[in-house]
Amino acid sequence: MNILVNAQPHEVTGKTLSAALEELGFTNPAIATALNGQFIPRDARPDTQILPGDRLEVLAPMQGG
Repeated sequence: MNILVNAQPHEVTGKTLSAALEELGFTNPAIATALNGQFIPRDARPDTQILPGDRLEVLAPMQGG
C-alpha cells in the first residue's frame, strides 16, 4: 500500500504501524511517531492499523550540543 512517510511517498506491505516502521528501517526505539497528525505511543504501534494514503511522521532524536 502507498503511504506518505515524512511527506515522501513509500510503498509498504505491513498492515500495522510497527510492521511498516520495521519495513522502512526505523528500528531505533527512541523515535516518535504520528499517524495522520495524531501522536502514537510506542506501546500502541503493534495494534495501530495503517491504511493506504495514511500520513506517517517519524521523528528521531538528534545528538549535539
